[in-house]
Amino acid sequence: MRCLLSSSFLASFSLFCATPTEQTFDTAQVEYYQNDNKTNQIPYFDNRFRIDGELEEITLIFYRKSGSVPIILVRPDGSKIRVNNIDHDTVQWYDDRTFDMIKIKKPMPGPWQAIGDILPNSQILVVSDVVIKVKPLPEIVFSGETLKVEGQLFNGDKTIDSPSFREVVKLDVNFYSTNNASYENFGADAIKVTSFRDDGRGLDEYANDSTFTGEFVLNFAPGEWQPVYLVKLPMATRELRQTPIMLHKTPVEISVKQSDNEETPHQLNLTIDSTFVDPDSLVFQGKVTFPDRQVEPFSIMDEKGNTREKDFTYTEPGIYRINMSAFGKTIAGREFRLVVPEFTFHVKPTAEQAEAMLLSESDLTDTGADMSQEAITDMAVEEPLVVEQKPELNEQSRLLIIAGGNAIIIALAFAVFIFIKRKGKSKKIKK
Repeated sequence: MRCLLSSSFLASFSLFCATPTEQTFDTAQVEYYQNDNKTNQIPYFDNRFRIDGELEEITLIFYRKSGSVPIILVRPDGSKIRVNNIDHDTVQWYDDRTFDMIKIKKPMPGPWQAIGDILPNSQILVVSDVVIKVKPLPEIVFSGETLKVEGQLFNGDKTIDSPSFREVVKLDVNFYSTNNASYENFGADAIKVTSFRDDGRGLDEYANDSTFTGEFVLNFAPGEWQPVYLVKLPMATRELRQTPIMLHKTPVEISVKQSDNEETPHQLNLTIDSTFVDPDSLVFQGKVTFPDRQVEPFSIMDEKGNTREKDFTYTEPGIYRINMSAFGKTIAGREFRLVVPEFTFHVKPTAEQAEAMLLSESDLTDTGADMSQEAITDMAVEEPLVVEQKPELNEQSRLLIIAGGNAIIIALAFAVFIFIKRKGKSKKIKK
């Protein structure tokens, strides 16, 4: 079977194989020749493919064993193209540990060969125009919400179903502010929201099923944002820009009626903005962190209306933190989940509590004074050891003084000797 890239490739990316009865094949793939000892009598001609003479440019991906060296391409005339010996004007080559991506301008027409540790049963992927297609985001989304978004990769008008392609492409999603001065996100920097994955982790359901999943955590300022999907290949980048969306404020507001004694609990109050959500559908799961860092979980379920209340224990003065997630439906019936911004409040001590705290601090101070007195006593007990060391220190000082005195005496004697000698010479000269 002979595989051919047709001369109409640039227009329709069509591929076909010339057989007694022509048969249409996937436009994004080129089958290798099969080494069945009928088509190929010489192993050197394994992994053959044919390039049509009308192609101005072609980009190919070859999957190989992890960590193996880059492949070698053999032109129809027998000349070779290697990764470290290419004509940079006509060839671009990106080699990774699992694949080679090669772009060739005006490739030589005819049968080509690929030599290397190419994966068995793999295919040459002919890259035309790789894009990602995803459904538009919901019309109503909230700050703090987490969205699951699925997309598929297309090469031209055909889906890419090769699991190996996951090593080649990187899919990122960025949100750009529309810089509308009417909204809170005016002037905000671009935000990388997520990367799509097809590895069966996170929200991705099945690994290598060619469905890429993105987990959008919208924990940034509300306002008008434009989602931009980036398809990053080693030698190219593609963008998909969707219609700007409005990110609304979290539809739940927290307040607390504080208590100042252990007999009366604090009262947590939730107010739900029903403009975009069904308030009766909302349930809550959260936790309270007390000043002593003890944590108490709570939930609010099976209640109706635009308000919710929950009591929790007063323990002591200090900072209390409330973290909470909400689950519900929008007015259009879409299920959502979001994280409500953390709420903190500070309970100040009463006059009696403040006095008790001062007394406690005073006790600590007295204890510290007692400890200081004990330390002094300990030092007194240890003093003989210091006193015993003093004679040794005095003896050392005495020896130093004696040595210094002797040096001074010797120096004076030497000076006197020199003086007398010079005086005797001067008398002789006068005579």
